[in-house]
Amino acid sequence: MKPGNNPNFKRSAIFVIAIALGSFAPSAFAYLDPSTGSMILSAIVGLFATVGLAVKTYWYKLKSLLGGNKSVFADTNFTAANAEDGNSTDTSFSGS
Repeated sequence: MKPGNNPNFKRSAIFVIAIALGSFAPSAFAYLDPSTGSMILSAIVGLFATVGLAVKTYWYKLKSLLGGNKSVFADTNFTAANAEDGNSTDTSFSGS
């Protein structure tokens, strides 16, 4: 088999070329003032917040899909005595 047809050889060659080109890059004489650094930091924090919110949203959707449809506001103090009083449609939520 020729070295040019081997996928591992091609991958290795691309890796070596990328390392060689990266090590001969010229220096960039650029200045980043403090407000630019603050802007970059704010963008990174915003990115993490967005990713966290997306993960949380889809996590709860996946959890409800796998765990069944359980209501968050289910009244855990509901008993047969409440049903006899006619309070079965009571929508109040006890915070205890």
